[in-house]
Order: sequence, then structure tokens, then C-alpha cells
Amino acid sequence: MRVKLVTQVEASMDEVIKGFNEELFGKLNPPYPKAEIKQFDGSVKGDKVVIVLNFLLFKQKWVSEIISNESRANYYEFVDKGIELPFFLSEWQHRHIIKQEGQRCYIVDDISFLSKNKVTTYILYPFLYLLFLYRKPIYARVFKAKQKNIQ
Repeated sequence: MRVKLVTQVEASMDEVIKGFNEELFGKLNPPYPKAEIKQFDGSVKGDKVVIVLNFLLFKQKWVSEIISNESRANYYEFVDKGIELPFFLSEWQHRHIIKQEGQRCYIVDDISFLSKNKVTTYILYPFLYLLFLYRKPIYARVFKAKQKNIQ
């Protein structure tokens, strides 16, 4: 299954790339489930991100590894792949794409995921869509604020 969201921000591609750090990652986590960042190496091939999701009655560890990163004129992407996933997921891959078009920049969250079965995958879709929709105003606010600080 695939979730894809595009967010326009008022910042340059370089500002957005530099802004993809642990601080931003912490802001992007929704109120539920609470996510505790245990490790955040960055967004370059070989880096890892480890979080523990707290569902109140139980916790689940999530480990992702950056499996690729690529930079071209007006385009940057890095891909994280889930290597240790919560019980409700069997596959996870998230392409983070940053594209510059004129004065604006676009952040694309392109997620491919599967659960243990088709029914659970379809049930998870709206929840994951909403979790990533939650990021859009945060991206806009963070990168608009960063641009103001630079000027």
C-alpha cells in the first residue's frame, strides 16, 4: 500500500535538507503514539533511526536504516527502510524527496508499507495517512520560520 503527500514550504532546498535533523524528527511525531527517539544518526546511507512507540499498554521498537540518498540539481532524496518494525507492519519504506521549484520547495513523503495481511494493511492506511497529514503544517511552520531567521 502507498501513502504519498506533498507539502510546499517557503524555504530553499538547502535549508530544508539541513533542517531534516533530530529536532525536526521530534516535532513531526504525533501526540499518539508517543515516540521516544533512542538513536538518530541522520539521513545518509547507513544511518539508523531507532524509536520506541508507546501505546500506553505496550511499547514497540522501530528501527529504520537509510538505504540510499541521492542529490541532483534541484532534487534530493533519502530512503529509510524498516529493519525492525512494530508487530502490525511487515514492510516499510519511506522516500523523503525534496524538490526546488523557483523560490519554493516541495517535501514529498512517499511511503510504501504492508502489514501481515491485506485486511490489516487496508485498516492501517487511513491511520498512516492521517499521521503523515499531521506533518504538513509542521513542515510549513518550521521551514517558514527557518527562512525568517536567515534573512
